[in-house]
Amino acid sequence: MSARPGDAPRVYRDLDARERGGWVLGLSPPQALACLALVVPVLLALTSGSWGHVVGLVAVDGLLVALVVVPVRGRPPLRWLADLVSFRTGVLMRWSLWQSKAAAGLAGPPGEPDLPGVLTRVEFPDGPPFRDQGRLCLIHDTGDGRWGATARLAHSGVGMLSDTECERLAGRLGHLLVAMGRRDVVDRLSLLVRTVPDDGTEYGVWRSLHEVPDAPLLARRAADELDRTVGAASVRSELFVTVSGPETALRRPAAAAGGGVEGRASVLYRVLDGLDDALTTLGVQSVTWLSGSGMAAAIRTGFNPAAAAGLTRDRLTGRSGLPLSAAGPALAPAPAARAYHHDGFSTVSYAAMMPPTGTVFGSLGPLLAVRSEGERRTVAIHYEALSARAAARAVRSGRFRSTAMRDWRAARGVGDTATDRRRSDGARDQESAVAAGQSMVRFTVAASVTVPADRDVEDHAARLENDASGRFRLLRLELAQDSAFVAAVLPVGIGLPRLRGGLDG
Repeated sequence: MSARPGDAPRVYRDLDARERGGWVLGLSPPQALACLALVVPVLLALTSGSWGHVVGLVAVDGLLVALVVVPVRGRPPLRWLADLVSFRTGVLMRWSLWQSKAAAGLAGPPGEPDLPGVLTRVEFPDGPPFRDQGRLCLIHDTGDGRWGATARLAHSGVGMLSDTECERLAGRLGHLLVAMGRRDVVDRLSLLVRTVPDDGTEYGVWRSLHEVPDAPLLARRAADELDRTVGAASVRSELFVTVSGPETALRRPAAAAGGGVEGRASVLYRVLDGLDDALTTLGVQSVTWLSGSGMAAAIRTGFNPAAAAGLTRDRLTGRSGLPLSAAGPALAPAPAARAYHHDGFSTVSYAAMMPPTGTVFGSLGPLLAVRSEGERRTVAIHYEALSARAAARAVRSGRFRSTAMRDWRAARGVGDTATDRRRSDGARDQESAVAAGQSMVRFTVAASVTVPADRDVEDHAARLENDASGRFRLLRLELAQDSAFVAAVLPVGIGLPRLRGGLDG
């Protein structure tokens, strides 16, 4: 985040800083070794005086180095080739084709999740009762070794707030993330917003329960006309927050609390108790931590937006909740390279890259603007607050790289460009902020658009890209649309890479 004079709005800037800068000129170890291996034949040809071979080797090696080093839409060409081979192999071997056990007539226990893709590594054990909300559903990511919980939030949004109010919320969010960086238990927070046209189910149930039987006919007609007019333009937003911590941080206090799932839940509940008040300062009107049936409904409506009406009606009429075994899709065919198809819907997911000029609080709003009936949009922001030691180490590394490159250019008489000065100033500002007690936060933003499978999903994806144009650069996550769907649509806290490295970031 950049410094701001006076009452200027808080601006968040992408400083183009690599989380892992690489050994030599920003190259990762495999890239540096590959370049070194390609240089050896040229040196041998030079020592033998074979100038014709030198020219040929330089031409061939130059092409190979470009394939290894030069990034194309976030990945070097050889990485693209490896990912394409892996993707096609999964499709041909039918590894990526998925069908639920219920659809195959092999339904398992109601509490056992039946989910595709990266969700197979996630477990959802029930924790002990939490305050007056009953037993909560814990999220155990066995792949990353993390434990967390998800809450459904009620918030009026920021679209109608003034700049001063948005600035106040931005500052409070920053304080919340700084506080997380100083905790020893949780370090990640994910915010997920899903915006869909309002199907009117909740209002219809409420009206059926409160309608006066002997109401005048004219009043009924006026109410029906208002329902048709207002309902056609209404949208409904769902807001979720997921907090999680690593197993390494939870193990010792969980053992002191009795161990197992109960011990880890006890440690997480201590954090959740204080998080409600922090979320309230952000304008959240209510915080409801999800039980097993609540988590199943959140996942189910992620895969199948059309299921929301029936689940809402069941919830409002007091019927039994959805079991986790029915949370996933009935059928998910092998994902396409540029889209993900699931239960009669198609989704295209992106990573939103922050602009070099910076952005302000609330600027992601246009990505949630639903443009047509039946369309759903989502935006997920995944934060990870670094500890004080990790933040100090990161800023020292960034300052060292910035100083070394500036001295190297100065020794050769090369002046700094505006981009070089911005990076250098950003590294200095970060170091000053961390030294003053602030924290560093890793984050990633994922966005998606979902439409019924009988529509052209590319048209809706183009509209989402148009809404982001001039604000952000949307990077379509090709060959990984099924995993990107989880990061952008489902409130399970998956979406932040462990560490972005070298030129692959």
